[in-house]
Amino acid sequence: MTPGVTPLVAGNWKMNGTAASLGEIRDVCAGLDHKDALPHETLLCLPATLIERAASVAADSVLSIGGEDCHPLESGAHTGDISAEMLADAGATAVIVGHSERRTDHSETNALVADKAKAAWRAGLSAIVCVGETREERESGNAENVVASQLAGSVPDAMNAANTVIAYEPVWAIGTGLVPSGDDIEAMHALIRRIMTERFGSEGEGVRILYGGSVKPANAKEIFSIANVDGGLVGGASLKASDFLAICEGVGA
Repeated sequence: MTPGVTPLVAGNWKMNGTAASLGEIRDVCAGLDHKDALPHETLLCLPATLIERAASVAADSVLSIGGEDCHPLESGAHTGDISAEMLADAGATAVIVGHSERRTDHSETNALVADKAKAAWRAGLSAIVCVGETREERESGNAENVVASQLAGSVPDAMNAANTVIAYEPVWAIGTGLVPSGDDIEAMHALIRRIMTERFGSEGEGVRILYGGSVKPANAKEIFSIANVDGGLVGGASLKASDFLAICEGVGA
């Protein structure tokens, strides 16, 4: 963790969840709200179809609700897309941009990711900007260059620690059960911190850097104890309230 920075545990449900899944959100709220104080902020980023209903469920809870993607424009002839303003109107407070699955499945460029981050800010949302390398890029020794390039192109100049979160997700570890060594995680998070601080000064020092590669109840405490790891972007394990809450228990443990 980074001294003086409030950690964030964020879930990403991806293309999962229907109305039947709202019970899991109720259980997350109940698990969080029975405590007097939490050492972290908590967020679930959900499919757009669930955001309004989930925000209603979490209305009196410390749990926040976010989106998984947004279009750069406020409105227009873009069938099937969702603007950041629409997410905010539905009750979201944050949105993930540049997730590796968007970059791969939809050929999203760094420039597009930056435009989406700006759209999030325009709508009053915080942007969770994702960066990370593939297995081939890591094995070729190019991981640091890839992440540095993504940060340079995906994070707009108006970034500050309040409107932006950086999520490092080694692409090869997502959904595979593979996890980089603690030393590898620490080295990459240190690189991200240095790049952000050199570019943004004190805002870069204070921006939260999440780890997002197969975070589970069994490894959360260890991962969250690594320097410059300010929480997690949790995939599949965020779908079950019991698993997500167990991961949250790893903060400050």
